[in-house]
Amino acid sequence: MKQEPAPKLMQAVRQILGGEIYLSETMTRQMLHRMAGDKSGTDVSSLERLSDRELEVFELLGRGQKTKEIAEQLHLSVKTVQTYCEHLKEKLLLRDATGLVRFAVQWAEAQK
Repeated sequence: MKQEPAPKLMQAVRQILGGEIYLSETMTRQMLHRMAGDKSGTDVSSLERLSDRELEVFELLGRGQKTKEIAEQLHLSVKTVQTYCEHLKEKLLLRDATGLVRFAVQWAEAQK
């Protein structure tokens, strides 16, 4: 995450270059809770943890808009929208863009 201090970033890079997997403390905690079936940290749905802008991008993805269209509508750069999509994948524990779009479409359909 870009807000992480440089030493943590260097630790992550070294760990990855060494063939290991690196997860932030937050992500590690979330995954451990899920694996243990612990519901104490899941009172708040994944979507409620999104920022207003992330939710806005998520909703537009669910309506079938492309990254460029979202950027134009929200007066953002395409790169900024791509960054929001990366944050969405991380927060929603999704592996790829296809999973993100699929989840967004399902969510948008459920909102109708």
